[in-house]
Amino acid sequence: MIALSTLSIGGIVAGVLVLVIVFATLRSMVNIVQQGEVGVVKRLGEYRETHEPGLVLIAPFIDSLQHVDMREIPVPGDRQEVITKDNVVVTVNATIFTQIVDAKQALFSVSSFNVAIDALARTALRSVIGTLSLDESLSERERINTDVQSQMEAVTDKWGIRIARIEIMEITPPPKILEALALQKQADQEKRAKILRSEGEQQSAINIADGDAKAAIRAAEGEREAAILRAEGNRQAFILEAEGRSQAITSVYSAITEANPDPSLIAILQLDTLSKFADSANTKVVVPYESAALLGAAQAIRTVLDAVPSE
Repeated sequence: MIALSTLSIGGIVAGVLVLVIVFATLRSMVNIVQQGEVGVVKRLGEYRETHEPGLVLIAPFIDSLQHVDMREIPVPGDRQEVITKDNVVVTVNATIFTQIVDAKQALFSVSSFNVAIDALARTALRSVIGTLSLDESLSERERINTDVQSQMEAVTDKWGIRIARIEIMEITPPPKILEALALQKQADQEKRAKILRSEGEQQSAINIADGDAKAAIRAAEGEREAAILRAEGNRQAFILEAEGRSQAITSVYSAITEANPDPSLIAILQLDTLSKFADSANTKVVVPYESAALLGAAQAIRTVLDAVPSE
């Protein structure tokens, strides 16, 4: 009875061991590769093939499957101190976005690509920032990102790893440098404010001067137009007056010509004209030489009047 019980226990143990072995074998044969990953199959430590996401069957005991993440992975870097071109120590922190494009190269070209990328990033940051001054380091982050990425890609391309982009998260100078930069920034702002204020005053003065000049030009043009209009009016008045005199003389001459005056009538008209000169306020009266005969005419008129009998 004891022998039978011993055999039955041994059979159970053997059966369990067989089941475990079978399960382990099946477990090693059947594998699932998730989306965003690939499965690298190695046979006895040697690369065999790369499988896409899905169900993967491999030979038990001699094959092994290693999962490789093919997604873009951000790798945050540790803060490190870097010396600039002008010998200022700054603290720099950057995040590197990497992506494996060739799983075989990533696994077999470098021992540990994560450690290698971190060390390479530190070296590239020191190299790039060491060629820049403090002001350039603080103001040209895009340039730093591009230069570091270029230096890293020259090496990581051989590893089957792509550097998607690099983001400089922090560049911090020493506290004393920060205080000096703050004072410099304040001085620059005050300088710009004074420049803007002076430019505004200058522009205001220019605008006022332009306005005065335009007003003077407008006034001069107005005076000129007024003078032209006055001269034109005077000229037109003189023309009209001359035309009036011409017409009057023509009318008088026509009337006299039509009346056929005798010497006595002419003498009377001349005397009438002289009498008007005498009524004026002038103290002197100039008598033309041609009018000297008026005296004889006056004497003749007097003789005629005396000859008329009085009533």
